Amino acid sequence: MPVIDITDLSDPRLADFTRANDVALKKARGTGHGLYIAESALVLERGLRAGHRPRSVLALGGTVHEAVALVGDDVPVFSGPGELLAELTGYALHRGLIASVHRPPLPAPEQLLAAARRVVILENVVAPTNVGAIFRSVAGIGADAVLITPRCSDPFYRRAIRVSMGTVLQVPWTRVGDWASTRELLTASGFHLAALALTDDAVSLREFAPPERLALVLGTEGDGLTPDAIAAADTVVQIPMRHGIDSLNVAAAAAVAMWAVGE
Repeated sequence: MPVIDITDLSDPRLADFTRANDVALKKARGTGHGLYIAESALVLERGLRAGHRPRSVLALGGTVHEAVALVGDDVPVFSGPGELLAELTGYALHRGLIASVHRPPLPAPEQLLAAARRVVILENVVAPTNVGAIFRSVAGIGADAVLITPRCSDPFYRRAIRVSMGTVLQVPWTRVGDWASTRELLTASGFHLAALALTDDAVSLREFAPPERLALVLGTEGDGLTPDAIAAADTVVQIPMRHGIDSLNVAAAAAVAMWAVGE
């Protein structure tokens, strides 16, 4: 398929890029599970390595050949001057290209837990930037999978993908239900659940001896974990702090906790 020069911004084939928000992309027509936006060749390449299927690419002139090399001849690559593409999308393509990519179906939690030894659970973390930063730490410091609760921000949101440097496309993740069913699932899979929270009986991470299979749960910004999450935990742990500070940003706390319980 030849590279397509953009001459008409109303071309329906460009609909994926015309200021579509994350919610609209998730409901995009002609897809099984919606779309996500991959910004930059690096992020697109990580999605391709994960087996994700691009629907189209929007590229500045200097990155057209790179885009074609990544997606092949069967995926349309649209191109045009930077000013025109910025008018189309609502922002400048500083990273050269963006791609609309089909969201893959989410795996069953049992499937992820079967081969995992370290799991991170995010309860109601609402900021996509925090979700993305946590995924980047998961990929770099080490955990086998991420489970997210129903009210947690979607890791496939554009900002989460961007902040994670595309690692949300590499780290296995899926959604879970309420705490009763999640606790049952973790027990059946042999996981010890450690909740990161400030309670009177919390154990310092310095003193916590992580078991063979560990699920570490972190809560929403500000309020932290819900009472149901704490009640479901086998152990409550906390990061030892200094200078009268009692907590860290959830993304920073996740990185510290993963390092502390790492192998």
